[in-house]
Amino acid sequence: MKVVALEEHMFPREVLVSAGLDLGSRASRRAAELDEVGEGRLAVMDEAGIDVQVLSTLGNIVQEFEPERASSVSRELNDRMAVVVTKHPDRFRGFATMPMTAPEVAADELRRGVEELGFVGAMIHGQTQGVFLDDPSVQPILATAERLGVPIYLHPGLPPAAVHDAYYAGFGPEISAGLAGAGWGWHSECALHVLRMVVAGVFERFPELQLIVGHMGEGLPFHLDRIETMLTPLVGHHDRTVGETLRNNLHLTTSGYNTATPLLCALLAFGADRILFSVDHPFADSVAAATFLRHAPISGADREKLAYRNAESLLFG
Repeated sequence: MKVVALEEHMFPREVLVSAGLDLGSRASRRAAELDEVGEGRLAVMDEAGIDVQVLSTLGNIVQEFEPERASSVSRELNDRMAVVVTKHPDRFRGFATMPMTAPEVAADELRRGVEELGFVGAMIHGQTQGVFLDDPSVQPILATAERLGVPIYLHPGLPPAAVHDAYYAGFGPEISAGLAGAGWGWHSECALHVLRMVVAGVFERFPELQLIVGHMGEGLPFHLDRIETMLTPLVGHHDRTVGETLRNNLHLTTSGYNTATPLLCALLAFGADRILFSVDHPFADSVAAATFLRHAPISGADREKLAYRNAESLLFG
């Protein structure tokens, strides 16, 4: 069975040094693996039985730079990723990094990434300086993604400082970072981001725009019925209900989640056609993720959809 993994990160050490960037404490521990995009990474994929990784850089560390610097570093990262993909076109594909503080430039970088570099979409890491994807200023990016027929992968980002101080402060640095990030805050922040886009009418304006979120849907499958009941009456002027919009415009990946309970919840809430496999390399174990995929309590047809058929339809069709 072919396996395509969608949320697989990289960051070239050379760009890190030349641009004077800091990966942060968590990602710095994985710097060597993020830099490895050759035989070492291919060996990890082969051991797990993963045929294709869709690469993405950790764009969160450049996303909020002032426009000129964000544009320059994003372009360099995309050029470096394109070289990696070109060397192994049967094993790697790419998501573009965009300078979100310069939306018009970001839209053009997305166009360049897709039309000139062969990328299959873009990844955005949460809000940018307090601006979410429902803000009118980012419409050029969304319009370009819709026109090109490529998805945007919305990766969680850290909450704004005021939110962090209100909800996650008062503990030691590592505990606060864990609560605000991968231990909880990332997921609720990303789910809220998606719901903001829905209630703001983003998918009414861009009905063909496709969004991807990871971590088995960032909690949205569990809450979907409640969301439908509570929010749909408030946006009754939309053509579709909130739940219908989510099922039409949102895709989920399994990144970082290797247990049956959240997978079955996601399948019941969204259906097998909307779920795709991911590992979250190098922050999660490829062998463990692929093993779970192969042995999860689902049908063979659904397993193939998650493993590669949905990815081929959404990204490579």
